[in-house]
Amino acid sequence: MPQRRHVLVVTADSLSTRMAGPAIRAFEMAKQLSKVADVRLVSTTYAALEHPDFEIIDATAGGLVSSVNWSDVIVFQGHLLASFPWIKETDKIIVADIYDPMHLEQLEQGKDLGEKERLAGSIDVVGVLNDQIQRADYMLCASDKQRDFWLGQLAAMGRVNPVNYDHDPSLRKLLDVAPFGLDDTAPVQRRHAIKGAIPGIGMDDKVILWGGGIYNWFDPLTLVKAVAALAERHPNVRLFFLGGQHPNPAVPKMRMAFEAQQLAERLGLLNKIVFFNEGWVPYEERADFLLDADLGVSTHLDHLETAFSFRTRILDYLWASLPIVSTEGDTFAELIAAHRLGQVVPAENVAALERALEEVLFDEAGHAATRARVAEFAESMRWPIVLKPLVDFCLTGERAPDLIENVELTGMVKLRELRTRVEGLESSFSWRVTKPIRSLSDVVKKLRS
Repeated sequence: MPQRRHVLVVTADSLSTRMAGPAIRAFEMAKQLSKVADVRLVSTTYAALEHPDFEIIDATAGGLVSSVNWSDVIVFQGHLLASFPWIKETDKIIVADIYDPMHLEQLEQGKDLGEKERLAGSIDVVGVLNDQIQRADYMLCASDKQRDFWLGQLAAMGRVNPVNYDHDPSLRKLLDVAPFGLDDTAPVQRRHAIKGAIPGIGMDDKVILWGGGIYNWFDPLTLVKAVAALAERHPNVRLFFLGGQHPNPAVPKMRMAFEAQQLAERLGLLNKIVFFNEGWVPYEERADFLLDADLGVSTHLDHLETAFSFRTRILDYLWASLPIVSTEGDTFAELIAAHRLGQVVPAENVAALERALEEVLFDEAGHAATRARVAEFAESMRWPIVLKPLVDFCLTGERAPDLIENVELTGMVKLRELRTRVEGLESSFSWRVTKPIRSLSDVVKKLRS
């Protein structure tokens, strides 16, 4: 029997009782990989968890070097290679988890910045992702639609080349799909966390659950307006926003969260019809909230981030067999419609959203039938199933053949060098005064002039 590999899983998110999506995904990866390998799970921010099947390490005070040296395979997400560039120079097998298209999120998240800062931030995130794509021996994304998107970026970086193609014409050995998953065990409610527990929410109320944080690329405002209209006919409807302050201190509270609370207050709904949880629910306690809900909701705006997103909060809705109402345009909207897991509505359409919420919540027979379909579909999304490509790779995968042969990546755009030149434009051309930077194409034109 071959020796068990040493697999290092690294996240920049906090590993604690209160975890956001990236930390949850890393934790679940470690759980599945520990069945076939020796695993260490590391946070570069904060770690206070324990697990009997693998080590969990806080690397903020050091220890990352020793863990990298110990490992055969490194699985990571986020800015690891940008923060610790020496890892790129090792001969370790590196797996980049690119399930989150950060550069698309940045287009929305950076809207509150100045023009120069927003452009620089966007270029920086693209550079971070390109570094990962250039060095990774294997990559994971969240859906087939995402995979098509990432293949375009890989092609531009020179990774879709004859060496990798001859090794595997499908390129699945370079980039495969491993979506966010859900627990292999059914949720168990130990206490009521919403109904009868939150002042203003009774045991017989109909609870609509927003199951995560409120970020700038979401649309809670249309939802609050729809619930306000629905409450005029159904005074027992309640909307509960589960995610308050993000457990990672590096993630600021976002503008959209403030706007949602302000809107609820202006409409006279705050703490009467619409409720906001101020903290972040411990991971092991989330079932207490989910099982007090009657419907899970996810509303977002119609933009590029939506098209390639994979809303991880919806997995918890599936886990709890909750019918779902979602805005159209993302991968999950297609699944909801195809498998009749709830209803899908156009973006920013208050009337359509109000009708969908009413039909799903107050049609008792339809609600029960939808719950049954959600429970059946959920079986296909369990962590052991969705993470099988990662587990298989960590068992037998090797360095990417083009990296071993040092194939020149002639398609790589050196965006970090471009950013440095952009920062020098202000003094050279006085752009801030004479011509604001409007787009990357403006930058390229100016550099060529």
